[in-house]
Amino acid sequence: MGQHSGIGVLDKALVVLHSVAESPCGLAELCDRTGLPRATAHRLAAGLETHRLLGRDNEGRWQIGPAVSELAARADDPLRAAGATVLPRLREITGESVQLYRREGSERVCVAALEPAAGLRDTVPVGARLPMTAGSGAKVLLAYADADVQQEVLPEAKFTSRTLSELRRRGWAQSVAEREPGVASVSAPVRDHRGTVVAAISVSGPIDRMGRRPGARWAADLVAAADDLTARL
Repeated sequence: MGQHSGIGVLDKALVVLHSVAESPCGLAELCDRTGLPRATAHRLAAGLETHRLLGRDNEGRWQIGPAVSELAARADDPLRAAGATVLPRLREITGESVQLYRREGSERVCVAALEPAAGLRDTVPVGARLPMTAGSGAKVLLAYADADVQQEVLPEAKFTSRTLSELRRRGWAQSVAEREPGVASVSAPVRDHRGTVVAAISVSGPIDRMGRRPGARWAADLVAAADDLTARL
């Protein structure tokens, strides 16, 4: 990291933060990576830990802490801004819960959600982390993830790689009582201007309203909403 602010302690703290971001490490390795004296490296890492910018893994090594993603979540998020226009319209069309998910490692995170005005709700709160092993949103995000992420998740998943290749051909996914009993959902991929899949847009609700083939009912509206999001990104 070549940036210098002229504030020595701040620059060193960021060197520590960036070093740990590469992969979790203990004190000896942190000193090797940063070239900082042992006492300095320890003091800075402990200070960053106090502010939750660093945390500890199960083996006691430093890793990036929760405050980093909390701060990032408050940054101007073009996906969330685009969703603010598209999601309300999709909720109006379907009358069901709508969500926007982003993949983080082998989990998916809900970045935006709207509930129907009345009736049964399938509540997924914003910030909720869900596994990538079940649900239509998980299928969409996994279908376009790197091969190593797919290999990590598929052995535990309630669907197969064949499901994913079918999804890539069809352009949307559905699930019925896969993640949660009694809940059905349909999801479609959202792409950025380069065509990279950056999110999944989903509609979910009770099976008795959504039906056993929710895709037949809502896939076209969902794909249209995904395209609208892509255009706004």
